[in-house]
Amino acid sequence: MESQEPFAIASFRSRQAVFRLEALLRQKGVESRVISTPRAVSLGCGLSLRFDLSRFPAVLSVYRAGNVPNLIGFYRVEPGQAGLRVSPLETGL
Repeated sequence: MESQEPFAIASFRSRQAVFRLEALLRQKGVESRVISTPRAVSLGCGLSLRFDLSRFPAVLSVYRAGNVPNLIGFYRVEPGQAGLRVSPLETGL
């Protein structure tokens, strides 16, 4: 069963970008995993990268340094009884 704790996602317009950022994060020791994009962010390729909110600064740093294209955005996802609530994360991009 999935945790009910809030988490973050990076959503992209292409699957290649999702897998590229995942590989860059893995190289830096930042845990992440590919998931289906939540319906509330119903844009893009259908895949997103999920990671702990506490790791957002590290993910953002790797993203900026890696020149990963096609970003839609970074989002905070909060599971609840009424479904997922999704809100943009401030990136300064």
